[in-house]
Amino acid sequence: MPKQSKSRLVVSFAAALLLVPASAVFAQVVIVPPNPQIGSSNPITAEPPVERPHSKPCVVQLFKNLAFDNFTPKTFSYTPPTRCQGPWAKVVFTADFTVSEGRQFDRTASFYLGKANIYYGTTAEPRATLSPSWHVERDVTDLSAIFKSDQTGEANLGNFVGTSGGVNYNGIIYANAALEFYPKTGHEIVLPAPDIVVPVEGPNGDAGTLNTTTDSISQVLNLPMNVERVYLDVIAQSQIGDEFWYTCVPSTLANELFTCGNTAFREVEVTIDGKPAGIAPVYPWIFTGGIDPYLWEPIPGIQTLNFKPYRVNLTPFAGLLSDGNPHTVAVSVYNANGYFLATANLLAYTDKGKRKISGGILTNTLAAAPSPVVTNNIKSTSGGADGTTYSCTVQVASDRTFDINGYVMTSHGRVETDLHEVVHFNSLQGFLVNNVTDDQGTMQTSTVDITTTTRDGYLVNTGRKHYSYPLELGYAYTVASDGSAKQTAYVNQQDQINGSQSILGHQYLSNNLSDQVMAQDTLNFSPTGSVTSTGAKTTQTYHYNNSLGDCYSRTLDAADHVLTNYTDGQGCSGGNHDTY
Repeated sequence: MPKQSKSRLVVSFAAALLLVPASAVFAQVVIVPPNPQIGSSNPITAEPPVERPHSKPCVVQLFKNLAFDNFTPKTFSYTPPTRCQGPWAKVVFTADFTVSEGRQFDRTASFYLGKANIYYGTTAEPRATLSPSWHVERDVTDLSAIFKSDQTGEANLGNFVGTSGGVNYNGIIYANAALEFYPKTGHEIVLPAPDIVVPVEGPNGDAGTLNTTTDSISQVLNLPMNVERVYLDVIAQSQIGDEFWYTCVPSTLANELFTCGNTAFREVEVTIDGKPAGIAPVYPWIFTGGIDPYLWEPIPGIQTLNFKPYRVNLTPFAGLLSDGNPHTVAVSVYNANGYFLATANLLAYTDKGKRKISGGILTNTLAAAPSPVVTNNIKSTSGGADGTTYSCTVQVASDRTFDINGYVMTSHGRVETDLHEVVHFNSLQGFLVNNVTDDQGTMQTSTVDITTTTRDGYLVNTGRKHYSYPLELGYAYTVASDGSAKQTAYVNQQDQINGSQSILGHQYLSNNLSDQVMAQDTLNFSPTGSVTSTGAKTTQTYHYNNSLGDCYSRTLDAADHVLTNYTDGQGCSGGNHDTY
């Protein structure tokens, strides 16, 4: 390699920073949230709030005290702030929710601005004497392009209030939402936000319903002819028959095992013009009413109240998308089985020094669909008052390795992007089922390893990222001869992300994030139908650190539906701190 001067290396490092998305490994959350209230049953999470710059923000209220008591989406208007004009150092979405005392299911909340999703999550369930309130935040800096002009917004939070099946559902959900705009001060490293945001939604302008593998949400793209980098932020939420997709089995066994079909494997597929362009793993979110509501009070499952989108890198296709022709990007869920909701935002960066670029795809080995392998070992015993007993194990595994390589001829030369991805999924389930016993366990692992290599002249920038979504679930329901019943449940849910960035083989940044929720509970059902919870325990531990010295850690402990303890700074030398 030709020798480079020191000044050239400095320029190369600056150029490398521009190749990293604004929401990537640089700015991470290390702010310590307020001290939790011991003895409270209010929803709480160990996750920290979004890190803020030191500048004073301009706050734009999107709506206030909006009541959700039906399934009609609520609209609102947005006008950009007049004092804090962009480009902004950071934009943060915030929302506060309350559910009135009474009875209500968990509900899905999705908010849109200019049809782009700015928040997605689910709600907490109330009790007769508990009106849960909680706060959520999301870094939406990468959506800055839609905040520059007046927009119409939509708050979609369908909620039934009334009587159904003799049961009165009277919990009304209230919400406030705002955007905080932080101006640049010159003290922060601020990476440019995407120049273009294109929502990819269903036919009604919000999350689209995917009932089968062939269903999709799509958007025709008419991008300018100088797109350099492209990303797709995807959320795929399981619903109804797919809500507990990680407990599903092959459809031929579903009736015997009293569960759902299409196996326990799901995967998001992304296509451009009908051809494979990327994948996204499906996170096993568990809602506050899932399996046993007492498992999640007051600590919900990971991201339950505030989903995080998964980012798919489509940059190898930038040259194709810049050719002046319309192109269609689509999102589907492999093995969807009635149903998933999906929403996505396409983010594009343009070349500021050239109005028209060229480029294309060099390599794409991503197959059109995964090829999961299913292994069943089932035994059945007939006879007796209990009928047939099924004892079996079910395993489904999927492994994919692929490369996608593309280039663009930009104002600063030829830029080539190579993606190498290794995707692994494995689920092992055990069942013991008859007409008085439903005993099942699940051990699931889902990992994605991505190496992204960008070559820009002499500069070679390498990013590595590892995603891991381990899930362990144990469930047993037994009916006694007197009509009483007992249900025990245990969940170990995790989210692990590790990443690093290197220039010319020299690593300059690494980070590690680990989030784990462990919950257990026993429900006792009397012959008359009354329910009591015993032995409920939940623990959440969130830890983040990076090579810059930032570190944050918080552990929450709950028992019998109230917070009992919290610990900050474990594993952080000197406690929680940042270098921002």
